[in-house]
Amino acid sequence: MEAFSNSFRSDLSQLMRWRRDVRRFSTKPVDEALLMQCLDTFRLAPSVGLSEPWRIVRVTSPDARAKAIENYQTANAEALEGYDGEKAAMYSGLKLSGMQEAPEHIAVFCDDETTQGSGLGATTMPEMRRYSVVGAINLMWLHARANGLGMGWVSILDAPRLCGDLDVPPSWSLIAYLCIGWPETNSTTPELETAGWEHRHPDLHIESR
Repeated sequence: MEAFSNSFRSDLSQLMRWRRDVRRFSTKPVDEALLMQCLDTFRLAPSVGLSEPWRIVRVTSPDARAKAIENYQTANAEALEGYDGEKAAMYSGLKLSGMQEAPEHIAVFCDDETTQGSGLGATTMPEMRRYSVVGAINLMWLHARANGLGMGWVSILDAPRLCGDLDVPPSWSLIAYLCIGWPETNSTTPELETAGWEHRHPDLHIESR
């Protein structure tokens, strides 16, 4: 196995610290070649049974984007109703999506019925296909960050409605709706921590059994 230098290990650790969820984007367009480089990292990702279950949709049309943004706005209003008092006031002030500004929208799905891989590793744990997609997304995220791009994962969505609006096959499950672009600012601190919504736990939860 190739030994990596101390400098490389330090840079990798720093890159992981800078891999933050970005919600404040510049409207500056992303170069097409750079975007495709980011998406091409999916080819490097491991997957259960070598099934490569990820399916990628670039959301480019004004109509599709408008429907996705409306989906988020509706889901966000419903989520706000689940809080009250100080927490509701704080929630309403959070910026939880960069969909309006981000130049690139990417929807990533898992094909739950793919025949590639012949079910190896997924017969007993079919969710492993979805975990594989998440792992691939993280590789893309690191590559994007290394090139100065920011990404934001929008989870406040009605997934079935979005699947219908994008007219994807029934076997595709939404894993991530991603906003990609140039961040307005850079920080190693999660925005939710800065806003006081939550703080990282100082210790890992590790048990021995």
